[in-house]
Amino acid sequence: MCEKSFLDIYSKYYDILYADKNYERECDFIENSFKRYSPFRPTKILDVGCGTGGHLVHLARRGYEVVGIDKSESMVRIAEGKIRKHELHAKVMVADALNFNLNEKFDACISMFAVINYITKTDDIIKAFKNIKRHLKQGGLFIFDYWYGPAVLTIRPSSRVKVVEKDGIKLIRTVVPELDTFNHIQRSNYYLIAIKDGMVVDEAREIHVLRYLFPQELIHYLNEAGFEVLKFCEFPYLDKPPSESTWNVATIAMAQ
Repeated sequence: MCEKSFLDIYSKYYDILYADKNYERECDFIENSFKRYSPFRPTKILDVGCGTGGHLVHLARRGYEVVGIDKSESMVRIAEGKIRKHELHAKVMVADALNFNLNEKFDACISMFAVINYITKTDDIIKAFKNIKRHLKQGGLFIFDYWYGPAVLTIRPSSRVKVVEKDGIKLIRTVVPELDTFNHIQRSNYYLIAIKDGMVVDEAREIHVLRYLFPQELIHYLNEAGFEVLKFCEFPYLDKPPSESTWNVATIAMAQ
């Protein structure tokens, strides 16, 4: 099955699969980061890898002007629908973190839910960071969360099954991991089926390749891109340092 077909199907059920994700708490973390580390009050936010608009919608409801980009056209369409429905001061577009050009500057940039992990080549990570920095005002914050390498190697990924039911649709998603420690890569073999009235109505398979990241390499990449690293913490706990049992970590950096 081609990538577009998987993305179309996955996007269709994305918000059901992640209905348990606490966007409000994560946006609290983002706002608390602004209050503690930003030299000015951010009003205009760039959301890189906005997906179906989970963080974007919550931040726009809190009064921010938000622009989101995502590589998935189907996810962008869903986010657009949410913006229209709630009449929000936000916009989204299809674009790639490596080469988007919006011809404007933002007060802050977020990239949430392990978006950065999907950039697997070192040169591309630095390229994305440089492009994000180019879209930030001096002093603008870059906040992102990701899989933390020390924890990935300590805990080790395992096969998972998630079952969710809503509006008469039952979703079953399995993920079988393959770890490549030399290249800091995990290949996640996804299989998703949707069942309605006892029949399979959608089915998709795909391999997601993610690169888990380590603190010293991130400091190097961000410095090279023109950022100063301000904070590493367990996500979404601003005052909790990461450890070898912290799979999800956030970094806060400032554009110089």
